[in-house]
Amino acid sequence: MDYDLKGKTTAQLKQIVENLGAKAYLAKYIFSFIHQQDISDIDLITPLPKELRKKLCDEGFFISQLKIIEKLTDPDGTEKYLFQTHDKQNIESVLLTETGRKTICLSTQIGCRLGCKFCATGYLKFQRNLTAGEIVGQVNTISKDSGCKINNIVFMGMGEPFENYENTITAVKILNNADGKNIGIRKQTISTVGITEGIRKLADEDIHPRLALSLHAADDKLRKQIVPAANKYPLKQILDALKSYQEKTGRRITIEYCMIDKLNDSADCAKKLIQILKGIKAGVNLIEYNPHPGCDFVPSPQHRIKTFKDILMQADIETIIRFRRGRNIKAACGQLGADRINKKV
Repeated sequence: MDYDLKGKTTAQLKQIVENLGAKAYLAKYIFSFIHQQDISDIDLITPLPKELRKKLCDEGFFISQLKIIEKLTDPDGTEKYLFQTHDKQNIESVLLTETGRKTICLSTQIGCRLGCKFCATGYLKFQRNLTAGEIVGQVNTISKDSGCKINNIVFMGMGEPFENYENTITAVKILNNADGKNIGIRKQTISTVGITEGIRKLADEDIHPRLALSLHAADDKLRKQIVPAANKYPLKQILDALKSYQEKTGRRITIEYCMIDKLNDSADCAKKLIQILKGIKAGVNLIEYNPHPGCDFVPSPQHRIKTFKDILMQADIETIIRFRRGRNIKAACGQLGADRINKKV
C-alpha cells in the first residue's frame, strides 16, 4: 500500500479517514492543505483533530516532498527543474511560459523502457514508475517555487505515461480537483508512444484529458527505426485504438511528429501521414528534432519542415510547427535526461 497522502484522491482520503474512525468530511481539509497550501507535515493540517493526526502518523501515512536539486533557466524563459525523490533518484520537469500561460511538462517514470531514438530519456536505464504523489508533487513544488498559477499540464516528460497508467490517471484527477490545483481536464494532455491498451482504457474513464500520439512516421518499417515500440504496436493496431477512442469520447487527437533530416521529412512521408489519418479527427504538431549525446540524428532544415506543413494543410489537417523552447538547458522536447548520458549507446 502507498501511504503517501499527496497521491490520494478525495474519495481515497475519505476511505482512509473513515477507516480511522473519523468523519469523512475531514478528508477535504487534508486534500486542500496539501494541494492548495503545499503542506508536507500532517501535524500542520490544523483543522484535523489531534487524535486523527496522531492516528495517521501511527499508521505510517505521510506527505511526500520532492527536493529541488537544480533549477536552470533558458534565455527564452523556460525553466528546468531537477528533482530528487525519497530514494535518491533523479527526475526532470519543465516550466514553459507562453503568452502568459504556464505549462508544466511532467515526468511519469524514472528513466524509460521504450528507447525512442530521438529521446534522451530512452537512453537512460529504467528505474521505476513514479507514484501518483511524485507526479503531482512536481506541480505542487514548481507552483510554490515559481509563485505562479499553473494553467496547463502535459504528461510528456520522462517516461511513458501509459506504462504507469493508474498513477498517471490518479494524478490527472487530483490536479483537476477544484479543492486543489483545479487544472481543467482539457488543459491536461497525456502523450503516448502508442500503448493501445492505455488508449482503450482511457476511453472508458469518466474523465478525458487530451490525448497525444507520439507518431514520427506513417509506416511501420520507418517507425521501427525511430520508435522500437512499433515492433509490438503496429500502426493498424494504434489507429484502430484511436478511432475507437474517438468514437467513445468525441475528442480530437494530437499527432506529434519529430522532424529528422532525410529520414521522415520528405513530401512522400507527409502524403503517407495524410493517408493514415483519414477518418481520424486530429491536428499535427511538427517538432524539430533536438540533438542529444546519445543519437546521431540531425534536425530537418526549416524549409523542409515548412513544406511538410504546407502539404498537410492543403489536405485540411491543422498543423503547427512547435518552435524550440529550452534547448540551451536541454529542456526541449526529447532532451530530458540528456545531461546524464555519458556516451552514445
